[in-house]
Amino acid sequence: MATRKNPLFDTATTLGKILLFLGVSAICGVLVAGLLVPAAAVSGSAASGSIDFFDSLPAELKVDPPSQTTRILAADGSEIASVYTENRTKVPLDQISPNMKNAIIAVEDSRFYDHGGVDTTGILRALVSTARGNKQGASTITQQYVNNVLNANLAAAGEEDQIKLNGVNKGVGDKLREMKLAIALEKEFSKDQILEGYLNIVFFNRDAYGIEAASRYFFSTTAKDLTLPQAALLAGLVNSPSAFDPITNPEKSKQRRDLVLGLMLNQNKITQAEHDAAVATPVEPKVTQPKQGCAYAASAPYFCDYILHLLENNPAYGADVKERQRLIYGGGLTITTTLDPNAQATAQEQANAAAGANPDKWGAAMVSVQPGTGKIISMAQNTTFLPGQGFDSQLNFNVDKLDKDGNDLNGMGGAQPGSTMKPFTFAEWLNEGKTMNTVVNAAQRVYPIGYPWKNTCGKIQGAYSTAQKNAGLDAADDLQNAEPQWYRPLTVLEGLYNSINTVTFASAAQLDFCGIQKIVDAVGLHSGLPSADEPNPKVNMMTLGNLLGSTQTSPLTMASAFATFANDGKYCEPIAITAVTDATGKQLPAQSSSCRDAIKPEVARGVNYALQEVLNRGSGALIQPRISTKTSFPIGAKTGTSNNNGSTWVVGHTTGLATAAWFGDPLGAQDRAGQNITVNGKFYKGIDGYMIAGPMFSSYMAKIAPAYGTNPFPAPPSNMISGTTTSSPPARTTPQATQAPVPSAPAPQAPATQAPAPAPAPTSNGSGNNGKGNG
Repeated sequence: MATRKNPLFDTATTLGKILLFLGVSAICGVLVAGLLVPAAAVSGSAASGSIDFFDSLPAELKVDPPSQTTRILAADGSEIASVYTENRTKVPLDQISPNMKNAIIAVEDSRFYDHGGVDTTGILRALVSTARGNKQGASTITQQYVNNVLNANLAAAGEEDQIKLNGVNKGVGDKLREMKLAIALEKEFSKDQILEGYLNIVFFNRDAYGIEAASRYFFSTTAKDLTLPQAALLAGLVNSPSAFDPITNPEKSKQRRDLVLGLMLNQNKITQAEHDAAVATPVEPKVTQPKQGCAYAASAPYFCDYILHLLENNPAYGADVKERQRLIYGGGLTITTTLDPNAQATAQEQANAAAGANPDKWGAAMVSVQPGTGKIISMAQNTTFLPGQGFDSQLNFNVDKLDKDGNDLNGMGGAQPGSTMKPFTFAEWLNEGKTMNTVVNAAQRVYPIGYPWKNTCGKIQGAYSTAQKNAGLDAADDLQNAEPQWYRPLTVLEGLYNSINTVTFASAAQLDFCGIQKIVDAVGLHSGLPSADEPNPKVNMMTLGNLLGSTQTSPLTMASAFATFANDGKYCEPIAITAVTDATGKQLPAQSSSCRDAIKPEVARGVNYALQEVLNRGSGALIQPRISTKTSFPIGAKTGTSNNNGSTWVVGHTTGLATAAWFGDPLGAQDRAGQNITVNGKFYKGIDGYMIAGPMFSSYMAKIAPAYGTNPFPAPPSNMISGTTTSSPPARTTPQATQAPVPSAPAPQAPATQAPAPAPAPTSNGSGNNGKGNG
């Protein structure tokens, strides 16, 4: 005969299940003075040996701040963009609506203020309910908070696969640990602190972590201003964010909300009238979809991307990139930058207008730095960061490909600067004590292999000789100017402001190339593309083509170099980040101005004198920035054009602002020629620096430079200017500029008569730019 079961211990009965649960708990020593009494009593129960097992469980919970949204700010405090792993904004409990606090307690843990972390009454009630076939949870808000913190810590450590979810992969041991930690937590923190932590960490939606983000996402409001029906809906959502989503499941969401409202009524948290009015309120979400990341930046998406790369490359933010990204994207940082929103808006306007609709995808970029500080004031280009929205590019046209340590900057790596390199040879001319009005032979076009250059620290590479080239030797064609009338004796000053290639070479022939190299290095010039050995190789001035700008440099590098002239010879490293604070207000490492003596003050003043003449009567005469049609201000600049016109520039400065404007081919290494092309509805036989980049520069500086200071440049020593002068030829014939500038800077007007540009010269011999493009 079968043994008869004792009905008292039959686990198929409700009573049997309850007794089984109590028996197992007692064996483990879990309930004895650990779960059945409040936390205060637990601390006084140490004498009982029955809690040895329970006490052996870990009691320390590392409550790190949950992942929070990081904000990138402009210099004036306005937001550029936000980035996050989890969209969360932490708020204190007093900034959360009482409706929300009452609603979440009503539905998740009605005895929250009565238990010591684990609610044994709730456990027994849940057990009975489950035994009857109605599964019911018994986790308190404190336990839920513990579980969320444990999972958040795992996520922060990159161990997402270890995350435990209720009812999915959580075992008895996990629950016991959770209970022990909950009890310990209640000894350390007040109820309000736990409730605040819980409401700030709990998941509502993949775009809404914590109550503030949820309020903004679902109702376009703040946690402080949640109404009763809104709060009840969000409180109900916590149990199953997908099942009770008011956007995808409005009916189930309303049922769940009304259940919460009923619980609040039963627990005397609201009146009958408040309950009835809330139940009658329709479920009407008003979603504000967060747009995180630099692609959605209010302005300056490429500057924003540059900021993130600077931080990701900084060892002060973590041992490796993964650790740094966890801090940057989840640390709730506030990153204050150097960006001027007004200057940025104007720069973006000019960059966008440069090529108009731009079906051929010509690139336009502009960046400004502040002399004396190195602060990057604006950074713009005529592309979109988001794919599929017109001319899109992920590359930043304004910066190097890599930083000085070889870390990625997501930069294009620059472009050939052309004649914007000429001021540095001119600077060495003055540095060696020569006068700017000394006459040189600009008729000389042949610099053959074996030419007696002076160089005390290296060997010159390259040659210009059509005869040697035709003889099969490694030389380029004879040096060229853009216009024939300049092959004659000219002063060094005339050669610079009219951008005459043969004058630059005639000057260099009287200089020590080692001195030119030192000038170029001192002002921070380097290639924007890495070599096999260096991430930022020097611009090798031993290569003749680099006298005319054949090595790619970035606009940021050029602007910073010219800022040295504006700063009386002191070079300042470009900086973009002035302050970083974490979610607790702690200051993290940022950038500060780093300046050094680069060239003699009198040399810088001499260069400024000459660069003003570029705009007064030289290659940039048609792009002189003016506040009005009759009013200009002290400003110097240099135009530049590569051999095939695929890279064109204007770089210049006032005493308070230095700017580089670039227009050209961004799709390769400027391989596409800027010749016989149509841009913005206008045909060009060959674009020069002043034609499109010029009006960009002029219009921008006319609007922005006065705010940063346009004091007169200090005069150079009189003996630096003295010497023989020659008469200038008739004014250059120059095409009409095409961009429509801002009203304060009228576009230059002139007939389009320039002859077609010749084909690029070979570069294998080190000659690089054969000097077609004067500017």
